[in-house]
Amino acid sequence: QVQLMESGGDSVQAGGSLKLSCRASGGIGRMFCMGWFRQAPGKEREGVAIIHRGTSLTLYADSVKGRFTVSQDNRESTIDLQMNSLKPEDTAMYFCAASSVAACYFLDPDRFDYWGLGTQVTASS
Repeated sequence: QVQLMESGGDSVQAGGSLKLSCRASGGIGRMFCMGWFRQAPGKEREGVAIIHRGTSLTLYADSVKGRFTVSQDNRESTIDLQMNSLKPEDTAMYFCAASSVAACYFLDPDRFDYWGLGTQVTASS
């Protein structure tokens, strides 16, 4: 059973930076992709960034391109999300996720079957 634990959420001023981390355990070797998703109150969960574990190819939502960077350390079974130039619209609960689906290279929550509990990011103006 894959378990995911996020850390690093905080409240910052708009324009600031945060780094989220996700540590995976329990069978992560079977996962094809890992990623970050977010959900703001009253909105649907949306994909932010994903990384393919085998190729390290990354995919970003248009809203975060050039500001966010996802990276992985397969030896440590961790992925990070470096978030720069944060905007108030980035405020949300951020979730780490892992996919056992080979066709996982999409910003689609339905392709991810393991989830962390989330970490709150707030960017205030």
